[in-house]
Amino acid sequence: MTLAAVAFIDLPRLIAETARRTPEKPALIGEDGQVESWRAFDRRVDRIAAALGALGIGPGDKVAVLAAPSLPYCELFIGTLRAGACVVPLSTMASTAALEKMIVDSEAKLLALSEAMRPLIEPFADRLRPLHRIAFDFAAPEWRDFEDWLGATTDTPPEVAIGPDDLFNIIYSSGTTGEPKGIVHDHALRFGHVQRFESFGIDSDAVTLVSTPLYSNTTLVTLLPTLGLGGTAIIMGKFNTRKFLELAEAHKVTHAMLVPVQYQRVLADPEFDRFDLSHFKLKLSTSAPLRREIKRAILDRWPGELIEIYGLTEGGGSCILDARAHQDKLHTVGLPSATAQMKIIDEAGRELPPGAVGEIVGRSESMMAGYYKRPDKTEEIFWRDTDGTLFFRSGDLGRFDEDGFLILLDRKKDMIISGGFNVYAADLEAVFSGHPEVADVAVIAVPSDRWGETPLALVVPKENAAISPDALRDWANARLGKTQRVSAVAFRAALPRSPIGKILKRELRAPYWQDVNQPA
Repeated sequence: MTLAAVAFIDLPRLIAETARRTPEKPALIGEDGQVESWRAFDRRVDRIAAALGALGIGPGDKVAVLAAPSLPYCELFIGTLRAGACVVPLSTMASTAALEKMIVDSEAKLLALSEAMRPLIEPFADRLRPLHRIAFDFAAPEWRDFEDWLGATTDTPPEVAIGPDDLFNIIYSSGTTGEPKGIVHDHALRFGHVQRFESFGIDSDAVTLVSTPLYSNTTLVTLLPTLGLGGTAIIMGKFNTRKFLELAEAHKVTHAMLVPVQYQRVLADPEFDRFDLSHFKLKLSTSAPLRREIKRAILDRWPGELIEIYGLTEGGGSCILDARAHQDKLHTVGLPSATAQMKIIDEAGRELPPGAVGEIVGRSESMMAGYYKRPDKTEEIFWRDTDGTLFFRSGDLGRFDEDGFLILLDRKKDMIISGGFNVYAADLEAVFSGHPEVADVAVIAVPSDRWGETPLALVVPKENAAISPDALRDWANARLGKTQRVSAVAFRAALPRSPIGKILKRELRAPYWQDVNQPA
């Protein structure tokens, strides 16, 4: 069944239809080998929807989940939707204070938890009453065992009509620099993702290896289409390079969405070339720019196509790079997608001509409903052109080249202003990445009495690298423009990253700015 011409079908209904058509086919496979057929998956989803209904949880209500990826997590996710409720997948990397704010802000009526996450909840658990509490894998007072909870209900879910404007999920920002913001996605947006990924070749024959957290939109944009289109999803509880390769070979994986740091680690595995990855049809990358040399290595060493996607969790504009088809554009993040409009604006909000550097704004069919209960923050992301058409601000700086491909330069907040000149870390990082002894690099601004701020390169050298920091600085500066030159190179054992691979530049900058009257 192709969905391209279909106006709207909710995901729980798509899953029920697949269970009727192919009941014995695997829907979910755990990394430990557990296989759940489409019939079994659909029945579990029904039971979860019925159990939620018995608690009075239904349309418009919120169900929060704090756990590593697992088959029960996937079941609860879809069961919540079938009950007409909204899923709130919580970050397992968020702080205790941020998690409390997220749970309270979302007005969740139920929290499902895994044992590994209990230390994050316990400091404020007593303040969460009268929240329903479900334990995936532990026993404790006031927490009801997941399987016991399901065993006490029927197989008949409540009759719920789901419309395109109904809430699907709320994904919270990390809250590390302020109040967490809940990004609201509705069923129409998610159905649009299913349709879009069908055009990427995800169908009933797809075998998708899921190796990123379920609270990340990066994960959901491939997991949900795989389920919606009747494929098979393999769920990794935690990413491990060798395990990823073993699962890919054993299950003849066809599709995967990885973030850049995962590609780096998989390709660096000394056993990579011995694994049979010939069944791969497509790899996707998002969440952070994938460096040109990594794209080149993927094309050369890993069968199948490579597509890089640039966009926001909030939605709006997006760009697509078909890497094999545009091998001369590997330094870009591609062309605006078929349904997207993208523009570049200056600090005053004026549209800039092609080739000019400014903030990227965009719009498309996939745009969030807003930040949950935060109309003020929602308004901040808006930009309207002279016709009044609504775009979303990205907070990213970039420019379009002469062929319309987007070159991503930096986050606005990460741009370096040295001696009055704008310096874009991405340009400098691209030069350092070209050195054969550099494994990873991040360029940040540090204070300078002479220039106000100046670029510093923090480099992870490859094992047994012989070059010194000063020699690497001189090598890079010889290849950079006069206003771009780094003041120094400092070697690091590793760079701090978020769970989906973004380098945490705020953490890198903080020690250098803590005694300076300037924000970190």
